[in-house]
Amino acid sequence: MKKLLRISAPILVLLAGFMVVQGLVAAKPQPEKKDEEVRKLSLYVDSVVSEEVTVAIRTQGAVRPKTEIELIPQVSGRIVMVSDQFSAGAEFAPNTLLAKIDDADYQVAAVRAEARVAEAQTALERELATAEIKKEEWRDGGKNQEPTDFALNLTQVRQAQAMLRAAKADLEKARLDLARTEIRVPFQGRVRTRGVGLGQIVSAGASMGRVFSIDTVEVRLPLTDAQLTELNLPLGFEASEEAGAPAVSFSAMMGSREYHWRGNIVRIDASIDESTRLIYATAEVRDPYGEAAKDGMPIAVGMFVNAEIKGVREQKAFVMPRLALRNKNSVYVINEENELEIRTVDVLSTSEERVLVKSGVLPGDRVVTSPVPNAIDGMAVEPLFRKAQG
Repeated sequence: MKKLLRISAPILVLLAGFMVVQGLVAAKPQPEKKDEEVRKLSLYVDSVVSEEVTVAIRTQGAVRPKTEIELIPQVSGRIVMVSDQFSAGAEFAPNTLLAKIDDADYQVAAVRAEARVAEAQTALERELATAEIKKEEWRDGGKNQEPTDFALNLTQVRQAQAMLRAAKADLEKARLDLARTEIRVPFQGRVRTRGVGLGQIVSAGASMGRVFSIDTVEVRLPLTDAQLTELNLPLGFEASEEAGAPAVSFSAMMGSREYHWRGNIVRIDASIDESTRLIYATAEVRDPYGEAAKDGMPIAVGMFVNAEIKGVREQKAFVMPRLALRNKNSVYVINEENELEIRTVDVLSTSEERVLVKSGVLPGDRVVTSPVPNAIDGMAVEPLFRKAQG
């Protein structure tokens, strides 16, 4: 019996200890469970406002000369002189001698033509004298019949007169050819390209280069039908004293600086481009390399410029900061439940500071101006106004 107690006593102690521990664990109070609050994303917002605005039409185009020609000689020969002003990019005055073709053969032709005129003049005077003699002989002969023109030498006179006119025409042609050995143009301009050099033989009809006038440049501006309606101008419009030319503001970046110029729309095409369905307006800038140049920078031929044409009619628009516009036609709006909504808007116009839209938002809507990574429609957000709302 004592032996049994010695063996079972430790087991009973261990068992009792285990039961006590289990009882203590079971009696321990359970920790309180707290629901974690979802952390909302804080975003800056601005309120949409409604305004009556005159929308500016924005488009782009390339500057091109109003007048540009190829220098094509009307006579052939060797180039014996090339002016320094006949170089790519150089400016020249009206009727400047740009190049000269060897005129020796044309001077000889002119002298020969002068000799033929003198010969024809002599022949005419001879025939006139003969006609006078024959007229007297016929009258003194007492003939009763009417004389013929040939008998009175009148036919020969008319032939001599025709030969004199032909000789004079040949002389005029020879003098023209002689003058055409000098290559000139009747306007002030600049050289775009030169394709000949001193000593080169050129043929009549072959190009020697290209030049353009610098009195006026043009910019072809593509417009949609909606933009043309906004300008209240018809197809086929031409500026005149009665129909004023709408003003256009041009701009372009040169290096790190933006330059501005002013021009006017002078006409609108009378047809629609079949491939693009656009209508083209032509704007002009006068004296682009002189008076129109801004801070010494001309609106140069070949330059690509932005154009802004002021509209003529007011319309209602919803105005918001430029930062609110995303992906050209989307905005993020925070609704009354502070949930984000992704909306598509119909953009009228944009600038560096604001954007005007026709639809997609309403006055008072809170549009997001903060960057939003991974925006999801319906996500919970906390709106923050940059300025206190009155």
